[in-house]
Amino acid sequence: MKIVALAGGVGGAKLAHGLAQILPPQDLTIIVNTGDDFEHYGLYICPDLDTVCYTLAGLANPETGWGRVDESWNVIENAKRLGGPGWFNLGDRDLGTHIERTRRLKEGQCLSEITRNFCKVWGIEHTVLPMTDQYVHTIVETDEGDLEFQEYFVHRRCEPHVKGFRFDGIEKAEPAPGAREAIAEADAVVICPSNPWVSIDPILRVFSPLLSGEGPGVRVFAVSPIIGGETVKGPAAKMYRELGIEPSALAVANHYGGLLAGFVLDQIDSELSKALEVKTLVTDTLMKSTEDRKRLAQEVLNWIGDL
Repeated sequence: MKIVALAGGVGGAKLAHGLAQILPPQDLTIIVNTGDDFEHYGLYICPDLDTVCYTLAGLANPETGWGRVDESWNVIENAKRLGGPGWFNLGDRDLGTHIERTRRLKEGQCLSEITRNFCKVWGIEHTVLPMTDQYVHTIVETDEGDLEFQEYFVHRRCEPHVKGFRFDGIEKAEPAPGAREAIAEADAVVICPSNPWVSIDPILRVFSPLLSGEGPGVRVFAVSPIIGGETVKGPAAKMYRELGIEPSALAVANHYGGLLAGFVLDQIDSELSKALEVKTLVTDTLMKSTEDRKRLAQEVLNWIGDL
């Protein structure tokens, strides 16, 4: 079975890792959100892309889910002492990634090419693609004005009241090389349990012709990032509330609407499955361990295969 996984954030990285433990490299392509990419200290930083890659490579900090394991903070601490901004933590190992990525981008290499090379060095055999090689910036529209996503998420700690979102540059964004082919050959697309508003919507905007009725009609399945009305990690539930929508697995399914052929929700939310018009899988979706990631991935794959 060939699968394309759409991912962003820690939850998305965990399920992507679970799928990678089961599927051979030729049968899994992971497309990652780059709408939250930004520049900091003159470096081009890709938070979601790095989280997914570090997780697949076994390099991620197991306590936070993001950043590098066995990290040190000498550079950022010294920069802060000299008056530099300290709201976005950059570890010493992590900085090596950003420095080399920025150098290559300035030389004219594209992000997908750089990512492919980094994955080879890190021992990642599965294909990981940024959603696009063009620059897309997620803007959070708030009661305090428009904020770039990292400003809202990290610097402002998600405190401003959300009014909406936009993705600057999305109109000119083309799918990264190889992405179209991967979707065309896929038996299914799996939307990982990532924030629908800021992790998945940017990807869907880039790939909408391929995933809607205009495209080949590949089946799309989604795993809910909301369990019992709350997110395991991140501001998705808060965003739903501030936009006037009660956060729930049902709200997530409704967000994706007619795109879905099936939806996966936690057993805590089993009653909500009755309100859904698509096929549902009710299971334990909380991924506390590496074994949980593999178990959930296997259950999802078995379910898709049975359908």
